[in-house]
Amino acid sequence: MRLIFFGSPDFAVPSLKKIYETGQEIAAVVTAPDRPRGRGRKLLPTPVKIEALKLHIPILQPVKLNDPEFRRSISALEPDLNVVVAFRIMPEWLINLPRFGSINLHASLLPKYRGAAPINWALINGDKKTGLTTFILKREVDTGDILIQREMEIEENDNFGSLHDRMAQIGANVLLETIEGLAEGGLSPRPQPADGYCPAPKLTRETGRIDWRKPASDIVNLVRGLSPSPGAYARLGGLRLIILEAGAKEEAPEAAAGVIVSIDDKSGILVASGQGAVILKKIKPEGRKAMSSAEFSRGYEVKVGDAFTF
Repeated sequence: MRLIFFGSPDFAVPSLKKIYETGQEIAAVVTAPDRPRGRGRKLLPTPVKIEALKLHIPILQPVKLNDPEFRRSISALEPDLNVVVAFRIMPEWLINLPRFGSINLHASLLPKYRGAAPINWALINGDKKTGLTTFILKREVDTGDILIQREMEIEENDNFGSLHDRMAQIGANVLLETIEGLAEGGLSPRPQPADGYCPAPKLTRETGRIDWRKPASDIVNLVRGLSPSPGAYARLGGLRLIILEAGAKEEAPEAAAGVIVSIDDKSGILVASGQGAVILKKIKPEGRKAMSSAEFSRGYEVKVGDAFTF
């Protein structure tokens, strides 16, 4: 089967490697244009482009998917199937171009967590399980018929980084199984259930702001869902702090939400919340390296009674 692979971020790289290593014919990789990144704003390729260059696969980087030149180039490849992993919304002509259409790998058990950030929102919402879905792509985002679903546990110590990496590896196997099943004619698509829908919208700066009036467990889940990047954040005095690791304590201290009630080199900085308290374990002051809460409290002269603002 002649494939075209669409993807840009790190999550898509294991899938591209797996498909290539198993001998599938990849006619081209379509990925986002190089963009300026980092402090120096140097023009950098996507992770998928870097991998495609290593594998010597032809690369297309259209700015607009409806560009006539891109349309001519990709149509000339005569693909049997488009394989999509973490790519932008595609026009209908491109979805329907191959004879087998287009399939997508999504990091949730659809219809739950349709949208741009399914892994983050599963953690933020405190879910105990998640999974991967391959489905037939159509114009409406994440709504196509399901091909394969694979459930997996969310571990207690998972954050976005660890869960993302594990799902990317498992997802590559699910995607390959889907491609092989389509080639052999052994898959029967089924419509997504009518109930169970939950959105997973794009993360914003406001998403990461810690509201200390919320229960400690909710704050810890927010930290997990945004660590290591983009990070849940809070303000202490004039400092903007990214909280990378935290724990919850059920006992409620006699202090207002956001107030530091104790500082311990081993356990961390204990902050009162709307219900229980939050133990801050790893902190990254804006523009500085990550550090333990003990290092932070000593270096920034933090004391009991100081209060985070919200």
